[in-house]
Amino acid sequence: MNVDIHSDTHIHTSLCRHASGTMEEYVVGAMDQGLKRLVFLEHLEEGINAHFRSWLTEKDFDEYFEEGRRLQKRYGERIEIGLGVEVGYNPDCPDRILDRLGRRKWDRVGLSCHFFKVDGYDEHLNVLSNNPRNIEIVERYGDRRLLSRYFATLIEAVQTIPADVLCHLDAGLRHQPNLKLEDSHWQQIDTLLDEVKLASMALEINTSGYKYRGLPFPLPEIISLAGDKSIPLALGSDAHSPSEVGRHFDKIPALLVNK
Repeated sequence: MNVDIHSDTHIHTSLCRHASGTMEEYVVGAMDQGLKRLVFLEHLEEGINAHFRSWLTEKDFDEYFEEGRRLQKRYGERIEIGLGVEVGYNPDCPDRILDRLGRRKWDRVGLSCHFFKVDGYDEHLNVLSNNPRNIEIVERYGDRRLLSRYFATLIEAVQTIPADVLCHLDAGLRHQPNLKLEDSHWQQIDTLLDEVKLASMALEINTSGYKYRGLPFPLPEIISLAGDKSIPLALGSDAHSPSEVGRHFDKIPALLVNK
């Protein structure tokens, strides 16, 4: 199994309102790390009701593309810079998501799921959040039940949204330390990877997982399963500050040996 350790294909900036640093600071950080390619993957969400907006508006994306093209001209001879998007799938409005994606030419489309509508709550629940209120809602709803819903939603997302890569496959409920994958979850993961293969997508190895559990997202066992299915791999740091660009990439070659 191979992956390009000189490309970081998952970067966020202050434009998403929960990261820090300008686009240029990330480009400079990537060059300092000796990377040959950097892909910004800013958040796009549609139909989400949350108390804090953690994604870009269309006006934000206008600014994003304007600054990105400037950086491509300035640094293009030293590093390849891609302007991509991380689409958060909302099963309530796939047509609206597809419409927004079709308005622009993206260098890379990543696919993920962050938010769920849970009965009894007005706002969408962010299943990747460490907010104590969110964790309490997860526990009340049932973490294993919600994890099953998370994988089912990703399967639907891959079947519905044309994308290049599936992001952080098992990051859902990452702040539930006692949550373990059950046999039914593994069956869903196997189905999900089959759909990824059918859609000619790549699977992301997201090194932000080392921060949370000492392993990437997804687990090595899932990466190995993807390898058995000949699914290509992409490497992303999910950086939310310039210092995180390329983080833990040095651990990946050993992880992939004999996978």
